[in-house]
Amino acid sequence: MIRIVLAEDMHMIRGALVALLDFEHDIEVAAEVDHGDDIVPAVLKYRPDVAVLDIDLPGTDGLSAAEVIHERLPSCRTLMLTGLSRPGNLRRAMETGVSGYIAKDAPPAKLADAIRRVAAGERVIDRQLAFSAWEARANPLTQRETEVLRMTAEGAEAVEIATRLFLSVGTVRNYLTSVVTKLNARNRVDAIRIAREQGWI
Repeated sequence: MIRIVLAEDMHMIRGALVALLDFEHDIEVAAEVDHGDDIVPAVLKYRPDVAVLDIDLPGTDGLSAAEVIHERLPSCRTLMLTGLSRPGNLRRAMETGVSGYIAKDAPPAKLADAIRRVAAGERVIDRQLAFSAWEARANPLTQRETEVLRMTAEGAEAVEIATRLFLSVGTVRNYLTSVVTKLNARNRVDAIRIAREQGWI
């Protein structure tokens, strides 16, 4: 029996996925959560074989949760579900070490098959999503610039970012200026929008 933890914030979609997976004789939904901050605690409590995670969740996003899961429970594989074709998300997913990446609107049989293959140690990537990522431009931001922009997008001020990353406030502002320039954005808000649309943060 393949035990999974399912994270999806939309109640109807989550309920439909649970109902569909209940028909599979070899897959058991050990727990379901609707908030990103609940993923890691649920995974550590139920210790599933596979964590099936929506990328866009309130609180901790699916990719960030997957990264923590790989650190704290390496035996648990992660399968990402996405409703949007954001090329940068697939690149982030691969860097994070996720085992699978498929569209949320995939047929039920495809989802069940992906869970089985991921549990068996394979890597499963939706062909159309992979093609979109292949055509997309690479993230021009450095890892530190991306980190600073992500924290800014979460509402952190320059002083807080500087404290958390052990940087000076001036350095944080320089990073943000560089980000705006590299993305040809009008301002920080526009830079956040561009980066989110590309899946870089």
